[in-house]
Amino acid sequence: MVGITSYGAYIPLYRLNRFAIFAAIGWAAPIAPQPGEKAVANYDEDSITMAVAAARDCLNGYDKDKVDGLYFASTTAPYKERQNSGIIATALDLRSDIRTADFTNSIKAGTTSLNSAADTITAGGAKNILVTAADTRLGGAAGVAEQLFGDGAAAILLGDTGVIASLEGTYSVSYDFMDNWRTEGDKFERSWEDRWIREEGYAKFIPEAISGLLKKYSLAPEDFSKVAYFCLYPRPHATIGKELGFKPEQIQDPLFTTVGNTGVASSLMTLVAALEDAKPGDKILVASYGNGSDAMFFQVTDEIEKVKDRRGIKSHLASKKDLASYDKYLRFHNMIPLEAEMGGRSELPPTPVSALWRSRRKLLALVGSRCKRCGTPQYPPHKICVNPACNAWDEMEDYKFSDKKARIFTYTGDNLAFSPDPPQAYAVIQFEGGGRSLFDITDCALDELKVDMPVDMSFRKLYYDEARGIHNYWWKAIPPRI
Repeated sequence: MVGITSYGAYIPLYRLNRFAIFAAIGWAAPIAPQPGEKAVANYDEDSITMAVAAARDCLNGYDKDKVDGLYFASTTAPYKERQNSGIIATALDLRSDIRTADFTNSIKAGTTSLNSAADTITAGGAKNILVTAADTRLGGAAGVAEQLFGDGAAAILLGDTGVIASLEGTYSVSYDFMDNWRTEGDKFERSWEDRWIREEGYAKFIPEAISGLLKKYSLAPEDFSKVAYFCLYPRPHATIGKELGFKPEQIQDPLFTTVGNTGVASSLMTLVAALEDAKPGDKILVASYGNGSDAMFFQVTDEIEKVKDRRGIKSHLASKKDLASYDKYLRFHNMIPLEAEMGGRSELPPTPVSALWRSRRKLLALVGSRCKRCGTPQYPPHKICVNPACNAWDEMEDYKFSDKKARIFTYTGDNLAFSPDPPQAYAVIQFEGGGRSLFDITDCALDELKVDMPVDMSFRKLYYDEARGIHNYWWKAIPPRI
């Protein structure tokens, strides 16, 4: 039996009220303000960092050495030619003998990767595959997309043992339908007329996929506890469900008023939300959208009770900060030039690629060392034990810090260092069990920091080396999400 064995999600801390966008553009804007708010990635977040966060949530309490593959779906992957899934696998410190693959170019790539993972496991090519999906799409100023797009990620672990929701059937349709698109040089998404997308896209492809699934497996709408499908517009979304025979209480909240349209991640995020409330015996149907549609249905098992310690969707929705400023949103998403693009104090040396390779576990997986003789951990890793009572030489073993609890030992704020969200905050972090090192602090203001304050480690962007086209990642400290 192949199916879901664990799940996780990630929603950025910051939210921007859509009226703030509308107010910044002005009352003469050609569109009306959309209801609710959207999730906004911080300046040091992208689709890779969010996928890592969702994957860590998914793998909480799970033996990562059992993961045989990692798939990453995104239309906003930082690299066109470098496997983004390989960066995620390294950050998670997965084994090197695994399958990694990137899925892209359509917002239904999330369900496409999920189908591919299931096929691989069914064929015996792997036992467990982690599927991640994340997007940070941008809409042009004063457009509908700018208001509707939100940032987020989801992770689904598929396997054939300990299944919490078995994959019982799939049905897909594919069309070269141009509704939204981007070419190589496009920063913002392009789209055709809204009515065209609603009437020829959502209203036809999603019903075709769901109806095809029901017919293929002799199912009826009333067989399902929850059905999750993609459609940007509230009224057409409700109309699709009604015409297919689903009752309002069966339809999963699409998260558009609380998070926004998260593109590739959308279908998997609503699937995670449905699993959070699922009971043994429930049937869940999920249908994606993008150049067609993938419809999939799952049967929840008794194992669902064992997977309850996830942040998932609910906890992330409850943990948020109001971004307030539309200007800050523009800075976070590099839509206005900052000092970093003009030199001065923000200049950084070229990235040494060979050194980056040799230090990949230290930087991307936050792996330090621990003395085999006295047990003292330290970061960065070193051959000499820092314990003055020991000073053992070359008696070290790898020691991972990213999953350790930590506290602020001391901190400072720097108003001269470049930051899209000044002042830049740094802290010496004391890890539970030993180890102390200096890290950036993010997702908080300087006046919120206190000595002995608990923090978590979060995989983030450090800087972009424009001269060599290299995205540099490391770990930063963040206040725990409540």
